[in-house]
Amino acid sequence: MTIYTASFLLNSRGTMWLLVFICIWTAGCVPINQNQEVRPSVSVGEILNGTLYVESPAAVGEISFNVTQNKTTSTLGSVLVPGFASPETIADFSNELAADEGDILLSENRNALKNVWGDATVPYVIDQSLAHRKTEIQEAFKKISDSSCIRFVSHSTEFSYLKLLGGLGCASYVGCQGGEQKLYFPTSCTVGNLCHEIMHALGLHHEHTREDRDQYVTIEWEHILKGKENNFSIKKGNTLNLPYDLKSIMHYGEFFFSKDGKRTLSPKTSERDIGQREHLSKLDIQRLNKLYHCDERKQER
Repeated sequence: MTIYTASFLLNSRGTMWLLVFICIWTAGCVPINQNQEVRPSVSVGEILNGTLYVESPAAVGEISFNVTQNKTTSTLGSVLVPGFASPETIADFSNELAADEGDILLSENRNALKNVWGDATVPYVIDQSLAHRKTEIQEAFKKISDSSCIRFVSHSTEFSYLKLLGGLGCASYVGCQGGEQKLYFPTSCTVGNLCHEIMHALGLHHEHTREDRDQYVTIEWEHILKGKENNFSIKKGNTLNLPYDLKSIMHYGEFFFSKDGKRTLSPKTSERDIGQREHLSKLDIQRLNKLYHCDERKQER
């Protein structure tokens, strides 16, 4: 499986923290406790079944992706995207969004702390521009809900909610930010990419940034795009006492941010599913259920 990524840049830069916000409304944000994963972050993307290269844009605000052996760059207004790119990394090359690790949007509040969604319920709004993709969005919601206690409900009066809209690339904040929270799902992104972004919104980070990652993967620094090395930095955080997962839907692919088409990340085993965006792995499911205390919630419900 070959995967490439590109990342989103938001309005401000800085370390990503979680917003402490106590809401009197339903479905508000709830601070993650000390037994849950709390760490700064950033994010990624991918195109499956072949090398992804960027072609000319099909429409304003969109980038068209196609498999080719000739194109190396594509220009969209002021956005220049390298040939080796994926929907989850495009944001990183834009001056309009502040992102890290390709698809993790940075909070405008530098003192923000991460939160989970209250009552494991995520209200959402689908922008009119994505009306024709509601089936795909519901499919992504179902992949997550079927494996956990997370519920996605149409937004009514809740203070905190996700707003899904188009853009230049797949991107999301990490954890519940409080208030309207944007999640980008442009035409270049698949249902699997959307699952990855929703998992970010639920509070999960990229697997390859764990402190124990060097036991499982080798970072090929010489092949990483100049200026994108920080996307491969180790971040401190609570792993919820779960093992490293090469099959995680939150793991970078082998070619993310490659400057020459060579691997930027190599597994130390013969794992073929690294960087997959087809499904939540068994450990993804365990991590999500542990983060939201799903066993306890199911008993209460």
